[in-house]
Amino acid sequence: MPRELADLSFARHLVEHDEIGMEGEYDCALFDGLQLDEVQARGAQFTECAITAATVSGGTMRHARFNDVWIHGTQWIRTDLSDSSWLDTELVMNAFSGVEAFGARLRRVRFYNCKFDSVNLRGAHLNDVSFVDCVLRHIDISEAKLTSVSFPGSEVQALSMRKAELKKVDLRSARYLNVTDGVEALAGATITSTQLLDLAPTFAAAIGIVVKD
Repeated sequence: MPRELADLSFARHLVEHDEIGMEGEYDCALFDGLQLDEVQARGAQFTECAITAATVSGGTMRHARFNDVWIHGTQWIRTDLSDSSWLDTELVMNAFSGVEAFGARLRRVRFYNCKFDSVNLRGAHLNDVSFVDCVLRHIDISEAKLTSVSFPGSEVQALSMRKAELKKVDLRSARYLNVTDGVEALAGATITSTQLLDLAPTFAAAIGIVVKD
C-alpha cells in the first residue's frame, strides 16, 4: 500500500522549500503545492524529500536524481526528465502528460494510481518497478530494458516497444493490455492465455500472417 506523508521515516526532518534550481542539492526538503512553470533544474539532486500537490509544467529536470523521494498528487506536463535517475522512490496519484523521460533509470520505484499519457521512455532502464492501479496510454519503451517489472491492476494501452528487452516482466495482473508496435519484444514477459488471445491479431500482423474467415 502507498504511504502517507506522516509514514515517511524522514517526515519529521522535512523543511519546506519554495523553489527548485539548477543543480540544486536538496536533503529532507518538502515541496508543497508549488506551481513550477518552465522549471530549470537540470542535474538537481533530491534525497529523502517529499513533493506533494505540485504542478511541473515544461522546463527541464534532465539528469536529476531522486533518491528515497515520496511524490504525491503532482502533475508533470511536457517536462524533460530524460536521463534522470530514480531510486527507492514512491509516486502516488501523479499524472504525466507529454513527458520526455528517455534514458531514465528507475530502480525500486513504485507507482500507485498514476496516469501516463504520451510518455517517452525510449532507452530507459527499469529494474524492480511496479505500476499499481495505473493507466498508461501511448507509452514508448522502444529499446528500453525492463527487469522485474509488474503492472497489477493497471491498464496498458497503445504500448510501443520496438526492440525493447524484457526480463521477468509480469503482465498477468494488468486489467488491459494493448501493444501497437514491437509485439515481438514481449519475449521475456509472462502473460495470461486470455491476453495471448487478445494479442493474437497483433502477433499475426507482426509476422505477416493474413487471417481470413
